Amino acid sequence: MHTALSDFDMPNDEQVHLAAESFRLLADPTRIKVLWALLQGESSVACLAELAGAAPTAVSQHLAKLRLAGLVKGRREGTFVYYSAANDHVRSLLAQALYHADHVDRGIPPADDAEQEVAHHKH
Repeated sequence: MHTALSDFDMPNDEQVHLAAESFRLLADPTRIKVLWALLQGESSVACLAELAGAAPTAVSQHLAKLRLAGLVKGRREGTFVYYSAANDHVRSLLAQALYHADHVDRGIPPADDAEQEVAHHKH
């Protein structure tokens, strides 16, 4: 049925697997807080722990997983590591998820244009 559509396109298995892995890693409130903080700028583990309301050791473990998934990157300066979001794709992904959550929370029906929603969510 769908294959008869001229512009129908399915992602390949690797793309689906990687997307699912990204969503799995984001399915944690502390990771969402940490990642949102990193979208505001580079930060240390101690600062992120304070912002997320979590222990530095827990935040460090979360960052290691997010880094392996390519969602964050680290920059070493002496004995400290400063983290940041990997790219603007991470911003779009998280902004969409938070925008959707805000609409669900307030009972607002979803809009038709996803791009307009991302633009609207940026403060």
